[in-house]
Amino acid sequence: MTKLTKFLPALSAGLVTALAAGVAFAEEAAPVPDKGDTTWMMVSTIIVFLMTLPGLALFYGGLVRTKNMLSVLMQVFAIVCTVMILWVFYGYSLAFTDGNAIIGDFSKAFLKGVTPDSTAATFSDGVVIPEYVFICFQMTFACITPALIVGSFAERMKFSAVLLFTVLWVTFCYFPLAHMVWAGTGYLFNMGALDFAGGTVVHINAGIAGLVGALMLGKRTGYGKEPMPPHSLTMAMIGASLLWVGWFGFNAGSNLEANGGTTLAMINTFVATGAAGLGWMFAEWLTKGKPSLLGIITGAVGGLVAVTPAAGLIGPMGAIVLGAVASVICFIASTSVKNALGYDDSLDVFGVHCVGGIVGSIATGVLVSPALGGVGLDGYSMGSQVVTQTIAVVIALAWSGIGSAIIYFIVDKIVGLRVGQEKEFEGLDLSEHGERAYHY
Repeated sequence: MTKLTKFLPALSAGLVTALAAGVAFAEEAAPVPDKGDTTWMMVSTIIVFLMTLPGLALFYGGLVRTKNMLSVLMQVFAIVCTVMILWVFYGYSLAFTDGNAIIGDFSKAFLKGVTPDSTAATFSDGVVIPEYVFICFQMTFACITPALIVGSFAERMKFSAVLLFTVLWVTFCYFPLAHMVWAGTGYLFNMGALDFAGGTVVHINAGIAGLVGALMLGKRTGYGKEPMPPHSLTMAMIGASLLWVGWFGFNAGSNLEANGGTTLAMINTFVATGAAGLGWMFAEWLTKGKPSLLGIITGAVGGLVAVTPAAGLIGPMGAIVLGAVASVICFIASTSVKNALGYDDSLDVFGVHCVGGIVGSIATGVLVSPALGGVGLDGYSMGSQVVTQTIAVVIALAWSGIGSAIIYFIVDKIVGLRVGQEKEFEGLDLSEHGERAYHY
């Protein structure tokens, strides 16, 4: 006992020292990804991919004429394949490395330095996910955005032009805007612009590019003189439904972890979309006398677009109001405004995605208010936040609108934008790809 008593002070001191060293080591050790968060983000990534293939492809394919169904499927599929490769070559690096306020750098080109042990931060201190998961998640966003543009010039653009446009557009329009909005050094990010899941980066970006394309390519042959109804509303409804399912990954996944904020984005993705589908349906019913399937599914997509920038920031009641209001505005833009101006945006990409994105982005500045059920922000002022949101919208419109016009011009000079009239009459399925979507 005497010897033990003699050594107790030294033992205690050594134990304290060891414990202190252990604590210090724990504090300095890199955070380990939570398996639950990692699993959620992997699932989100997969269902966002489902939005594009087959969701968007079937939605768009069902809305064109039979002779162009396969061409739309081919364009969407090829865009996804192309952007995936560009993303890992240099897109991820340009979008998410520090760089400057406008664009990142090439420090992670070809995924240099990324390993299975690399991590990416979430919105919570000390919470991380594997960087490969973050890379794949953001890759699905990069893939669907140029694929959305296809709906504006459907049934008349050369396949070679689509591919060349995609390469140039994601490089000079998508990657920089993604950096400006979502990267820590980005101009709009540091300005305080709110875009939870892509109102500016995805929808305004793609929507204005679609309008520019529709204007520069001109109207489809026979547009306004002969009927051009969707060949399969069944396919379009299946595609729209898959879009809605995948949008839970799009919105709730953008929280980057599985917690209460994720569930807020999830319920908002439910109710905003439901309200939007009903909003378009009743608007159409009142003005045209009958509610259509095409109307309700288009309205639902408009609601999904509008709630995207706000999903994890506003309350469910605000989401319902946002979805209903946005869908009615999109309905007016896609019918009355489109008819008055006379442009041929084949599948209403501008009227739904750009207009819906604008409404959702600006409304986020209002509905984020705690008084209206939003999550609130430090130093929040509704007026100043709405101004910030509006500036972000204007920058996105200008960046993509001007950039897209230049890119369309370049593509036209290199390969030509539009197929010949005979090929357009025959249909792009046969004239561009030598096969048919259907054989009778």
